[in-house]
Amino acid sequence: MSDDKAATSRRDFLKLASVTAPAVAVVAVTGTGTAEAAGAMESGSSSGGYRRTEHVEKYLESARF
Repeated sequence: MSDDKAATSRRDFLKLASVTAPAVAVVAVTGTGTAEAAGAMESGSSSGGYRRTEHVEKYLESARF
């Protein structure tokens, strides 16, 4: 009897984990993206996004073939 109960609880745990993990990932991704976008809009920066800073220039130099 205890083996059946243990197998059922493991099965229920795996079902719950298979549903919960993707849901948490979606919330984490959408929640962070929304906060960043809202923060950028509130700051009132008129620059359209991509800036060629020194760090970006160094990366571009190292990525050339």
